[in-house]
Amino acid sequence: MTVDDTGSGAGADGRVDPPLDRGDDAHAADTGEDPLALRLEQLILGAERRYTPFQAARSAGVSMELASRFWRAMGFADIGQAKALTEADVLALRRLAGLVEAGLLSEAMAVQVARSTGQTTARLAEWQMDSFLEGLTEPPEPGMTRTEVTYPIVELLLPELEEFLVYVWRRQLAASAGRVVQSADDEEMVDRRLAVGFADLVGFTRLTRRMEEEELGELVEAFETTAADLVAARGGRLIKTLGDEVLYAADDAGVAADIALRLVETLSNDETMPELRVGMAFGTVTTRMGDVFGTTVNLASRLTSIAPRDAVLVDSAFAEELIRTGEAPASEAEAAEAAAAAEKEGEEPPVYRYALQPMWQRPVRGLGVVEPWLLTRRDERP
Repeated sequence: MTVDDTGSGAGADGRVDPPLDRGDDAHAADTGEDPLALRLEQLILGAERRYTPFQAARSAGVSMELASRFWRAMGFADIGQAKALTEADVLALRRLAGLVEAGLLSEAMAVQVARSTGQTTARLAEWQMDSFLEGLTEPPEPGMTRTEVTYPIVELLLPELEEFLVYVWRRQLAASAGRVVQSADDEEMVDRRLAVGFADLVGFTRLTRRMEEEELGELVEAFETTAADLVAARGGRLIKTLGDEVLYAADDAGVAADIALRLVETLSNDETMPELRVGMAFGTVTTRMGDVFGTTVNLASRLTSIAPRDAVLVDSAFAEELIRTGEAPASEAEAAEAAAAAEKEGEEPPVYRYALQPMWQRPVRGLGVVEPWLLTRRDERP
């Protein structure tokens, strides 16, 4: 292979290697790091290592203590005084500190911004590396290693993925801002009345003992993809996925009910999928950093654990909300009476989307005695 004055070169087969940086090679030799890993880092960050943490904090005009808090909140390990930070790290510190100095964010809120962004993007980055590089860096020619094709693949994908990430973030931010504006009052912006649902694959632990890891991973990915698509399409919000379980929320109990039943219907028609059970509750929910907390969430989780296979259980508050909004009758007797009264007046009878069947009251750990209701579609009354 020949090397030109810039340090990059092409072999006899025409392949182009990542540009060489003799400083990176020397640094790699000193630290024992992989030279390609250093080149990839520089490509992705768009800057070379120049600062120790102390130097970066000083250049950003922030204390070392605050810089460390931001750094850890973003999910990065302490690096001592190694020269591992770039101009981009300095700029990020300066921006966060500037928001605090301008009074736009408190220091605690700035740390939360760093933490929520770090946690979200960490999972995204891991997924992209696992998925994209696994599929896209299969050696195109015999004898080529994955390492040899990783750099050009990242180089091609980076600007496109960056633009797409910003687009999706802005879309999500616009949707979230719209929900906040529509809130009835300031308290409702944080503590809101929502329908919360857990959908759980039945017997997942037994499956992990029988299935190969790759097969199990494909099943989990298919479940998460199906659930995410259904939740989004019907107007809910996917809060998080936990392998064999998904947590979602919706402002409207009827929307949450439709999502739950569609999940059961969709997965029951897929022979590769285990059975599903869903538990839902309606009430005040505290939202923090994209997650939801509170008694309503805990109750939905408990109802999931006692729900029958391929069935949906809801709490009494959820049932009352469906009845209040006219999406379910309080009882079949009431539905019959309403239909008879409408017929007598020459009017169309009320149309109910869902049916509710009260189940036996039972104690639920940590929440006392609850009264679950079995939720079905109106034309599928038990």
